[in-house]
Amino acid sequence: MALVVFLRGINVGGHRRVRPSILARELSDYDVLNIGAAGTFIVRKPGPRAKFRTELLRKLPFDAKVVLCDSRDLIRLETENPFGTEPSRRDVVRFVSVLSRPGGLRATLPVTFPSGGDWLVRVIASKKRFVFGVYRRSMKTIGYLGQIDKLFGAPATTRNWNTILAIVRLLKDREKRDSPGTR
Repeated sequence: MALVVFLRGINVGGHRRVRPSILARELSDYDVLNIGAAGTFIVRKPGPRAKFRTELLRKLPFDAKVVLCDSRDLIRLETENPFGTEPSRRDVVRFVSVLSRPGGLRATLPVTFPSGGDWLVRVIASKKRFVFGVYRRSMKTIGYLGQIDKLFGAPATTRNWNTILAIVRLLKDREKRDSPGTR
């Protein structure tokens, strides 16, 4: 089964820079596919998780938080569609934060940041290691996304819902190609 890897906090504001495409090539023994510049990868031949994680961390030029998910967990997210069928507003971005470990919610949802005035981040739901919400584009938004760690008591890394859907499409395409009826 494929793994999906999310690196936390790389290539943000010129800090903790890494070239994900080069990293994917350096991990070619694991059949790694790079998804964008934020440190998101599909690992098609991960082998033992601990061994893969060790190799990934060894290749990075800095310490990083690595979150690993089974591909089936992300495919399930698409099926369950946590955002419903209502279209997103133009000024609002849907997101999924993936907790590094199961956390304990420390508030009743929904939660908005900041708590007073116009919100920039709204956490609307959670399921196991996944946190769902929306944010408005603003320079201050990234700081409020960081509050999800405190809210759930575990480090989280965040991706746009469209990125999650793109990953799911790639995973499903691979499953179709690898299924016995299509060889």
